[in-house]
Amino acid sequence: MQENEVTTDRILTVPNILSFLRLLGVPLFLWLILVPQADGWAIALLMVSGITDWLDGKIARATGQISRLGQLLDPLADRLYIAATLLGLALRGIIPWWLVIVLVARDVLLAFYLAALKRRGITGLPVHFLGKAATFCLMYAFPILLIGDGASAPGTDVHDVAQALGWAFAIWGTALYWWAGVLYIEQANRILRRPVARTA
Repeated sequence: MQENEVTTDRILTVPNILSFLRLLGVPLFLWLILVPQADGWAIALLMVSGITDWLDGKIARATGQISRLGQLLDPLADRLYIAATLLGLALRGIIPWWLVIVLVARDVLLAFYLAALKRRGITGLPVHFLGKAATFCLMYAFPILLIGDGASAPGTDVHDVAQALGWAFAIWGTALYWWAGVLYIEQANRILRRPVARTA
């Protein structure tokens, strides 16, 4: 059995509940970062999201609870957290808008392929390690950049270290995010090139 193969059709599973809770945290994170600008709570929420992201996959594989719903919810939660964080940090002036465009462009491109796959009856592609690694880098980059913005004045050690580390994760994460996107596109193209099965 492949690692990402569906092992249950149950909806109410522990991994699915964790993924759903992560989804509920997206609007809360956006509110925290934009309205009260409670950066400490926003960073804590991102950390909890990262832990549950790792935990739901671990539990799903260990307990045989890999479901089709889980395979849809997990990457959806990842993308929504990235989108919310990008929007919040860009509106705060912590990251440039060009970075938002570069990352969003990848998801827009993939959306066209997912739409084509859906017409073939395929609702998504399995998440692979490179995609998770990219998400990991980006989800580390954003809170570190947020810490750098709220740290001591520019030119001091804490600010400079946080900025350098945050941008290192952001650059690597963006590169991996697009690399993973290319792999997803290749996978989608292989599926789309297969002849469509005709019914009698």
